[in-house]
Amino acid sequence: MSSFDDRERAEEARYAMDQQTQMRVTARRNKLLGLWAAGLMKLGGEHAEAYAKTVVIADLEEAGDNDVIRKILADLSAAGVTVSESEVKEELARLLPVARDEVARDVKK
Repeated sequence: MSSFDDRERAEEARYAMDQQTQMRVTARRNKLLGLWAAGLMKLGGEHAEAYAKTVVIADLEEAGDNDVIRKILADLSAAGVTVSESEVKEELARLLPVARDEVARDVKK
């Protein structure tokens, strides 16, 4: 029975680690998306970094990406930048593997 309990604990630990890694990947992707949008709005330096953090925080509103997409579209529109929802989704898709690579590199350090 002990080996079964050990395997169960190992699986639970692995699941928790996978969930934590996925959360870090999503946060990194959202930060990168925020930096992309900041560039379109002509924000630079500390302003771009601060804006990117607001995008990461916006993802806490609801499950999925809709909250982030709405924020980006609203902010770009307010800044006079025209970008479609599909363009934002394409950028999210493009940035996902970049974020995975960055998080994987961070884990190896």
